[in-house]
Amino acid sequence: MRPLAITGLGVVSPIGIGRAAFLAALRDPEAAQRRAFAQPSSVLSGARFAGAQVAEVTDFDAAQFLGDKGLRNFDRLTRMLIVVAKHALEDAGVKRDGAFIGVAPERVGICTATAYGALDSITEINRVAELEHPRFLNPSRFPNTVINSAAGYASIWEGLEGPNVTIVDGNCGSADAVLTAETHLSADRADVLLVGGAEVLSEPLYLAFEKLGALDGRGSEQAGRSGGARLGEGAALCALEDAAAARRRGAHVHAELIGYGTAFEAPAGEARLVHAAGRAVERALRAALSDAALAPSEIDLICCAEGGVGRIDAAERAGLARVFGAEPLRVASKAIWGETFGAACALSTAATLAWLAGTPPPGSAQRGAPAREIRHVLITALGYYGNVSALIVRRGSLS
Repeated sequence: MRPLAITGLGVVSPIGIGRAAFLAALRDPEAAQRRAFAQPSSVLSGARFAGAQVAEVTDFDAAQFLGDKGLRNFDRLTRMLIVVAKHALEDAGVKRDGAFIGVAPERVGICTATAYGALDSITEINRVAELEHPRFLNPSRFPNTVINSAAGYASIWEGLEGPNVTIVDGNCGSADAVLTAETHLSADRADVLLVGGAEVLSEPLYLAFEKLGALDGRGSEQAGRSGGARLGEGAALCALEDAAAARRRGAHVHAELIGYGTAFEAPAGEARLVHAAGRAVERALRAALSDAALAPSEIDLICCAEGGVGRIDAAERAGLARVFGAEPLRVASKAIWGETFGAACALSTAATLAWLAGTPPPGSAQRGAPAREIRHVLITALGYYGNVSALIVRRGSLS
């Protein structure tokens, strides 16, 4: 892939709302993690899910950023996505005070991902229909049940007239959105694309993973320190554009995306619902390194997909070992804000901007400081269906 400049960032997360708050929280990731999981859930029933450890975006009020009008029928996912879209456009210098600057609205679009984003809206509609009567359904809220409605509403709110894409392929979604964005930019369908993902917590989502046994952390390195997989929520969008074009328009380049790789290996039997393979991890990593024209030794930090599901984490460790042998410093970012599925890689990319800018990665003090400054970061994403994707990000000041 040709280098894609990250010129803007919008983020809503359990550790901070807005780019400044999010990056500041990463200066003390242990404290940020404690705060993220300290609050009782406002989504999960206390009686039914007593003791559930989840990371919610507390005190999120979209009206603080968007005003009071026009939000009534938007669900939580849509509100988060509109807020991060607004912040990313402003951070990139594409919009100011609601007006486009130097880039026409038809040249700006969005490529975002979600795995289960509409599930809470579907549940709401279903409960009203079953427990009351279909005549009580609110037709103005029904569009929220369509999984790509949040991206559509974000485009309408911000006046984006370029491509509008929603990727739905589980945990790899916001990594794979980068490939979609690069395709549109290469075909000259847009100059700037907002790329990332969003996910929200809901009772049916938690219940599904509880029944799958994916929340108990068996066989995971993470189980010993966090009690296994813990769910989170959040949204992040990066403004991506051709690196050369970004510099021509005078944009500040936070970092550059320079490599992408993906692979898939099907499970041996169709009955297996959670599956990963170290060989697929290896292929995706090598493809990303080849795309970026880098050797494994040039990767300074790995932001891994470890999230507490034993077989997934084990497959990733096996794939990493085949490619890197003695790994560079490895960070499990999901330990800070939980498993966010389609938004996971987007939030990891947002954190990568801090680490490339000099913020020490979590665990570096305990494991010894990196031998050199961080210039290249590898971000991995593992789905539950055998799919793997990887991104490589480099410091924006590199030529």
